[in-house]
Amino acid sequence: MELIGHILEHGLLDSLKLLPFLFLTYLLMEFLEHKAGDGVQKVISKAGRGGPAIGGALGLIPQCGFSAMAAGFYAGRIVTPGTLLAVFLATSDEMLPIFLGEGIAFSRILTVLGLKLGIAIAVGFVTDLLLRGRIHEMHVEELCEEEHCHCEKGIFRSAIHHTLHIFLFVLIINVLLTGAFELIGEERIATAVNSVPVLGTIVAAVIGLIPNCAASVAIATLWTHDVISGGAMLAGLLTGAGAGLLVLFRTNKNLKENLLILAALLGVGIFFGCLLDLTGLALLMGV
Repeated sequence: MELIGHILEHGLLDSLKLLPFLFLTYLLMEFLEHKAGDGVQKVISKAGRGGPAIGGALGLIPQCGFSAMAAGFYAGRIVTPGTLLAVFLATSDEMLPIFLGEGIAFSRILTVLGLKLGIAIAVGFVTDLLLRGRIHEMHVEELCEEEHCHCEKGIFRSAIHHTLHIFLFVLIINVLLTGAFELIGEERIATAVNSVPVLGTIVAAVIGLIPNCAASVAIATLWTHDVISGGAMLAGLLTGAGAGLLVLFRTNKNLKENLLILAALLGVGIFFGCLLDLTGLALLMGV
């Protein structure tokens, strides 16, 4: 019973962190759709071209709320695919607190943050450039129809409806994932990640995809203890989009699109992780 209580507590706490971000996301989306008018929507659409740089910078802040917000905005086509990927790649949940708590040199922390930011922005802009003719207009009203949120009854009620709908979904997943991490344990994760160099990087990238802060804690902690390589650490932290992936798959109904974003995230993480280790750049850069 004690273990179950611990799992439920951590799952709930991880989910509660997202509540304000989810609510602000849907409140803004409702405002843009019903109150702001076409003029504001056009301004945001044009500003979206520089979105990857803004998204990458916001993603570096140590939390997973911005990735959830970006996923919600993407489902409503308020931000571009490149902006979404930039936020996902820059996001690293609990990485920074773990590094600071373990006494990692500030120069090494800045190197990791710089790598994540540079990769996130570059991938974001390239993605938008490649998909230049395939970025759709905003369709917040379609999202509302699918969720049956009764938008006509007010933006606050609609925003609350959306928020609670997604929160319950995230809560269930977080409880299940927390239970899995408690049962697996850090030592088994370390053994799997460190077994074979390239395979270890791939495993770390896959672990990073797990939408729970425990994944980033595990990856960051294993690196600070010299259990995994710098490349494996970078791969796991690049793919660690937090709850953003959960919100994306829950709100964006285009499954093929979601899977492509997931594949791009995984591919970028593995590529740059292997690049750092196989070329020796990880050691050269102090990572």
